[in-house]
Formats: sequence, C-alpha cells, structure tokens
Amino acid sequence: MTDPLAPLLSLPGVADAANAAKDAVFQVHRHRVNLRGWATTAAEASVRAARASAALEGGPTEIPTSGEVSDPVLAGSLRVAEALGGLVGTWQRAPLQALARLHVLAAADLASDLGRPRVSEDVSQRLDLLASLVTGGTSVPAPVLVAVVHGELLGLAPFEVANGVVARAASRLTSISTGLDPKGLGVPEVACLRRASEYEAASVAFASGTLEGLAQWILFVCSALEAGAREARSIADAALTG
Repeated sequence: MTDPLAPLLSLPGVADAANAAKDAVFQVHRHRVNLRGWATTAAEASVRAARASAALEGGPTEIPTSGEVSDPVLAGSLRVAEALGGLVGTWQRAPLQALARLHVLAAADLASDLGRPRVSEDVSQRLDLLASLVTGGTSVPAPVLVAVVHGELLGLAPFEVANGVVARAASRLTSISTGLDPKGLGVPEVACLRRASEYEAASVAFASGTLEGLAQWILFVCSALEAGAREARSIADAALTG
C-alpha cells in the first residue's frame, strides 16, 4: 500500500529537519547522566512538559509549594504526564483507546462528557486514519509522524475541551513509542510555550492543508524537538553538577 505520509518528505527542508531532530534527541540519550540515571531526568522532563502544556491551554505554570494543585488545567496536564508511561503499549495497539484515556485524565475537572470525541463523520474518519498511521501505516521518520499526530489533533479538536493537552501528550507518546525519545527525556513543550505565537500560527498553517502550511508545521515541530533536546541536556547537566 502507498504510504500516505511519504510525500511530506519531499517538502523543502523536511527530510533534513527530521534528521537533525533525530540526532539531537539521540545525543541527549548518550549524556552520561542519562545512561544510568535517566529515570530522574525523565521525571523532571515530564513535569516541565506538563507545566508548559497546561500554560499553552491557559493554565498556570507553577505548581503550588504545598503540592496541592487546584487549577483544573494544570491538574489535568499533570495527571496525563503521570500516566503516559503506562499508555505506551495501548498507544501502539489501540491509539483511539489511549486518546480516550488521555482526555479522561486531562478534562476530569473541566467537563462531564469524558473520553468521547465529537459525533461527526469527519472526526471519526480522521481519527481512524490517524490510528492507522500510528499502528504501522507509515514509514516516515519519527519526527514527521510526531508532527502529524500533534498537528492533526490540534486542528481536529475532537473533544469538547483540553484538546491541546491531549494533542501534546499524544505527540509525546508518539516520540516514545517510535523510539525517537524512548525514555521521554525531551521537552519540546517548553519550546512551544516560549514560541507560542509561532506555534499557533504553524498549527493554523498545518490545518490549512496547503503544502506550504504542512512544511511550516513540520519544520516547527522538528525545531521544537531540537530545542526540547537542549532542555533535556540542561536537566542532565544540572543533575551532574547537583
């Protein structure tokens, strides 16, 4: 069967950007702290990712010193981050089930209709296509698949609320499950927050479906993956000196 994402590799700059992102993430896994002490750095990365994702959804970035999070967006994002490791297998086998679980966790304090996408033939068809890509329907480099998963869920907004948190979590799951970032060390969410206007514009461009828009989004995501690897290196360096 024809790979539906293969044409994306011929877009200007995409192949090189994907390779650069892969190399950056690989190198941070070779940091000497991450060779053995990766569980600690991955935990820090997970919390930073959750805070940035919540902020992009309108939540606060800071966790109260008491540890009790009352903001529903941040609380949901932290629940999602905590659950990701246990959802990798489900994401690989039954991604729509994993998406439903992500929404339940993200939106538990925000909505009553949890885990159910909007009733729409278009939503159903596009989610089915996305699921087929995640479960082996494409052989494009992992950063490209990560970008497509992220951009499609942002643009489709299949749920009533918390779509951004779900999209970024699904993107993270894709990075882990494809072997791009198997330990979850990268923090591209921080780059998305720091460049929030560019992130939003690139997302809109992807949703337009034009070749230029698709390229713009994929290049943005690849650059965020590289920046996320730099964030991961700073976490590892701090662990080394601390």
